[in-house]
Amino acid sequence: MDPKYEIGQKVIVRPVSDQALSQRENDIESYAGQVGEIFNYYWISPRTGEVFYIYNVRIDTNKKDVVVYEDELEACLS
Repeated sequence: MDPKYEIGQKVIVRPVSDQALSQRENDIESYAGQVGEIFNYYWISPRTGEVFYIYNVRIDTNKKDVVVYEDELEACLS
C-alpha cells in the first residue's frame, strides 16, 4: 500500500474525534484546520499485511513540526 500523501504536499490537519482525547490527540487538536507541508513520513506494520503511515508536517503559521497519522490529514487543494 502506497502512502496517501507525498513529501512537499500541502495538507490540512483535521480535527480528531470528540471522544475522550489522549494527551497526543489533545496536542494535535490545537493544529486542527491549519495548513502545513509534509517534509517526511514513515510507516509501521504492527501485523502482517497492515501498514500505517505517519507524517511529519511543518505547520505554515508558526513553522512548528508535528507528527500526524494519515487519517488526521486531508489534501489542501488551494
